Amino acid sequence: MAVNVWRPLEDMMSLREAMDHLFESSVVRPGRTAAADASAAALPVDLYETKDAVVIQARVPGVSPDELEVTATEETVTIQGKLASNALSEEAPQWQWYRRELWTGNFSRVVTLPTRVDLNKIEANFSHGLLTLHIPKAEEVKPKSIKITVK
Repeated sequence: MAVNVWRPLEDMMSLREAMDHLFESSVVRPGRTAAADASAAALPVDLYETKDAVVIQARVPGVSPDELEVTATEETVTIQGKLASNALSEEAPQWQWYRRELWTGNFSRVVTLPTRVDLNKIEANFSHGLLTLHIPKAEEVKPKSIKITVK
């Protein structure tokens, strides 16, 4: 018979992990009614780190690069934009709606960076609705190779 043993140091998550989980699990999702919109809905992202950089990817189909705003600080990157819809046009109230499930309105996502980065060298690319931010790590956090000499 297996006994579950509580291991406090292994079972505890950090406060930061707990807060990230709390915010990610309470994302505002659009409803299924004609009046619903996804105002301030969170934007799902991929975040990973390579040897030299931090990379953030976000899918933003239906948004042109001109409608996106990306800002960065030493600790965070913020991606904001707005999704337009025919449902917001002047004629929309006269139409017979059967479904209105497409997200409309503002979206925003603040991503906490896992390491120090060089804000002056951020590259943003946009292709087929995929925004990719390539953020080089600060020189002081990159691993240094030290040559060993034999005497």
